[in-house]
Formats: sequence, structure tokens, C-alpha cells
Amino acid sequence: MMSDEELIDGCIRENRQVQGMLYRKYADKMYAVCLRYSNSREEAEDVLQEAFIKIFDKISKFRREGSFEGWMRRIMVNTALRSWDKRARKFEPGDLDHVQEPALDARVLGEMGAKEIMKLIEQLPDGYKVVFNLFAVEGYSHKEIGEMLNITESTSRSQYARARKSLKLMLEKLKVTK
Repeated sequence: MMSDEELIDGCIRENRQVQGMLYRKYADKMYAVCLRYSNSREEAEDVLQEAFIKIFDKISKFRREGSFEGWMRRIMVNTALRSWDKRARKFEPGDLDHVQEPALDARVLGEMGAKEIMKLIEQLPDGYKVVFNLFAVEGYSHKEIGEMLNITESTSRSQYARARKSLKLMLEKLKVTK
């Protein structure tokens, strides 16, 4: 297995074998990122392919400062957001005055696996899902999310709060049925 440095150098030289090795090394992780922002597996696969094309095209611009995986993840997220942008993006208007931040039951979350939690997140409306993923999973600030999605910081905060509220309701329903 080649190191990331060797993979980067090979990709800069446009070595197809090395590009394939890089793809195989990171495709599963990056597919999971794409899936979080997509409405279907097919769409996630399209985003993954498009993002890897961008990675191969721009790899010579990677400054080798910080994490290479983090650099690729950012390209994946940005590509997924552009794909999402092409669909009808919907944010519910409003502010935080009418949204109370729910406390999620840690016991219920502890009993669930990552796949179950991701399935719940996938059920959120698009605006909630994207903001929730960017904030809670990717770690972007609400200010950064606002800039990325061309929305206000308060809209980002309200979408996140509403996503948490929706997830809490879904968790409560699961708790009742178990």
C-alpha cells in the first residue's frame, strides 16, 4: 500500500494505476460523506464520481498542509452541496423564537447503532438534513454554513434546531414502539 504522499505524487503525474489506488483507498469513506447529502444511492454515486474527477484535476494544488483526507472531504461536501443546489432546496422560514432546543435522550442514542442514526437523519427534510450534517457531523460553524449555502447564520441555526427537534420526535416514536 502506498502512502498518501506517494499517491499524491502519482496522481500529479496522472498515473491511472495510482489514481485507481487512491480511489479504492478512499471511495468508501467519501461515499458515506456523499450519501449524507444525497436523496439516493445513485445520486451519491454520481457526486462521488464527480468529486473524484475534481480531486484528480486539482490534486497538484493540494499544498500538503493539513490532512489530505480532510482536503478530499471538503471537495466531496462542496460537490454534494452543488448537486443539492441543483435540486429544489428548501429552508423553512422562521427564527429561533418558535423553536425550542430539545434534549436528546442519551440512553436511546446509546442503544442505537450508527447505521440506525444515519437512517433517521436521511429521513429529515433536505434543509434540515444538510445543515445538521454540516454542523453536527462535519463540524462547520453556523456562519460557515450560512456562507456555503447562501443563507443567514440564523437560518442555519433554526434549521439545525428544527432538525434536532425532528430527530427527537423520531427517537420518541422508536422508543414507544420498542
